[in-house]
Amino acid sequence: MAMITRKQFLAGTAGLVGAGVLSACGGGSSSGSSTASSSTGTYTLVKEGTLTGVSDMAYPPLESIDEGSTEPKGFEIDMMDALAKELGLTMAWLPPTKFDTIVPLIKQGGKADVGVSAFTINDERKEEIDFTDSYLDSNQGLATLASLQVEESDAAVKSLFDAADKKVACQSGTTGRDWIRENLPNAQCVPLDDAIEAMNGMQTGSYDAVVADLPVLIHLCKESYTDCKVALQIPTGEQYGIVVSKDNAKLTEALNKALATIQENGTMDDLKKKWFNGEV
Repeated sequence: MAMITRKQFLAGTAGLVGAGVLSACGGGSSSGSSTASSSTGTYTLVKEGTLTGVSDMAYPPLESIDEGSTEPKGFEIDMMDALAKELGLTMAWLPPTKFDTIVPLIKQGGKADVGVSAFTINDERKEEIDFTDSYLDSNQGLATLASLQVEESDAAVKSLFDAADKKVACQSGTTGRDWIRENLPNAQCVPLDDAIEAMNGMQTGSYDAVVADLPVLIHLCKESYTDCKVALQIPTGEQYGIVVSKDNAKLTEALNKALATIQENGTMDDLKKKWFNGEV
């Protein structure tokens, strides 16, 4: 599967920014905020009848855009389609947005209703925004070139990369970055725009390793970077949640109800099988 970075996608779809959103249903530009009602009460939407999301779009199999396409795909894309349907809304997406700007964008309000980009629920982010209930459990992983001889023990892998001459790449603003700084303090931590950029750099020799969410690294090493491998699985016990403004608590409640519905009716299990092949 050919992948492109968030920057490449933005360059190729600049005209869509003026249109406001990307949507399989052809969503148009926003005409100001509106309100919608559900059994949980009234919540605010950027655009009437539409649930507008923002994502990094460079984190397969959670969300990505293939080269030559403008349609996002992935587990979180399908999940949000299902949730929007439960709410009687159409799902639409802003153009890909740098990961570490998404929480501030949702906090500010007015451009997107939700942030969906493998956001780990943690106390630091909760100070800025609200999270829905969790929808996926995850751990971290460390990937390197498959040709590199690494002893098969966690201690040996950490010892190898915890050195001043090692460059370990990650996505800026992520829990992967935090793990590197805490557990590989002697290595050079290199925060980048997205995981694809990190993997490309490792493949070409700019970086020695990449730390990212384990489901993403497993997918990338199998599908796009077959000369790379996951050398270390890191049990961090993280959980993903949808990011919502603190000023839109009724939307969080409505999404939680919709999440419970798709978990109970089997939709969530079907999506996990489709996108993770039982590896999550």
